[in-house]
Amino acid sequence: MVKLPQISEAEFEVMRLVWDQAPVNTNEITEQLVQSTEWSPKTIQTLIRRLVTKGALTYEKKGRVFVYTPAVEESEYLKVKSSSFVEHYFKGDITAFVSSYLESDAHSESDIESLRSILSEQTGKQ
Repeated sequence: MVKLPQISEAEFEVMRLVWDQAPVNTNEITEQLVQSTEWSPKTIQTLIRRLVTKGALTYEKKGRVFVYTPAVEESEYLKVKSSSFVEHYFKGDITAFVSSYLESDAHSESDIESLRSILSEQTGKQ
């Protein structure tokens, strides 16, 4: 499994924005997160600095502005975190995880159809 930086929930919110909009500068990140969270601009800038220090973000200085891009691919991060989640909470048993999800009422018929489609595709690959 690929070793990725540990990213907190708050840092993940910053990463989500950068993944969606990269390249993105400090002011753009701050403006958007001030509107969608209760964080101060100083808190947001601290989160950005932490992500740079951890190696999750890279930056380039353009004039007086820092422009950020992800150093970690979103798909890779989500794949590793998903596997880690299943391993930690379900002892690696994906069937137990899916069963737990399906037993909740947190899904729609289209969710079930999507799962069927994914499983059919995976079965065809083997």
